[in-house]
Amino acid sequence: MSTVFLTGGSGFVGRSVLHALREHGHHVRCLLRPGAERRLPTRDGVEVVPGDVTVPGVWMKSLEGCDAVIHLVGIIREFPGRGITYERLLVQGTRNVLDAARVGGVGRHLQMSALGTRPGAVSGYHRAKWQAEEAVRSSGLRWTVFRPSIIFGPEDEFVNMLARMVRRLPVVPVIGDGRYRLQPVAVEDVAAGFVRALSMDATAGETYSVAGPEPYEFNRLLELIGEALGRRRVRKLHQPIGLIRPLVAVFQRLPFFPVTLDQITMLEEENVADPNPFARAFGITLTSFPDGIRRYLAG
Repeated sequence: MSTVFLTGGSGFVGRSVLHALREHGHHVRCLLRPGAERRLPTRDGVEVVPGDVTVPGVWMKSLEGCDAVIHLVGIIREFPGRGITYERLLVQGTRNVLDAARVGGVGRHLQMSALGTRPGAVSGYHRAKWQAEEAVRSSGLRWTVFRPSIIFGPEDEFVNMLARMVRRLPVVPVIGDGRYRLQPVAVEDVAAGFVRALSMDATAGETYSVAGPEPYEFNRLLELIGEALGRRRVRKLHQPIGLIRPLVAVFQRLPFFPVTLDQITMLEEENVADPNPFARAFGITLTSFPDGIRRYLAG
């Protein structure tokens, strides 16, 4: 049985990864901010380590004796006034974990990145993810990077937010023409990739795009969500991006505002990839989006 140091274990993806790790018999040391342990799916075989990836401290000694690190901590938007920035969470947080892994003698590092990450990316989110990847690649550890598309599952934010809109609104607002494509991937498939990589030496030094079996235009995603909810039709109101951007620029700093300029930029770029290399490498039969969402929306 190996010991895995896990960051982000109380988050949406982290809970699935933690569950899969325990199912496969791994002992887990889970780095958590105080109070977050109540969101863990299990405490059996889980050692809670208090700490914050952005603040170097005694938690870094907890990597000693671990066989691998799975680093999942991330944010999808910034709140600079609260110190929540891509640079601090995504970049410096990754560097702190890598430093602790090297000092602790950990040889294996699995990194959560994002589809669309690349040098010279337009969005600040993807630029920060690229910097974090570069730190991983230069770490001297045996690394594997996963770049998932939008991840869906019972506790996701994206699909459940859209489902609430379809349920409650007579007309669902859509940014732009809604023809940009997304390729959602099931959270259990992402978790399976992380856990299987621990025992697959051939995956070291590889970067995997992680996407579902089929891309969908955003308009079609809304229709599929409507079908899962038993709605015959989802009416849409398309909002020109040129009109939306000035509004978002003003209100994006408010925590309750649902979208940022950075997120609009990523939508325009699309979020699709060939899913076969990932599925073949890890022996995963990818969950289709319509089948997956019916499991938790139909009820």
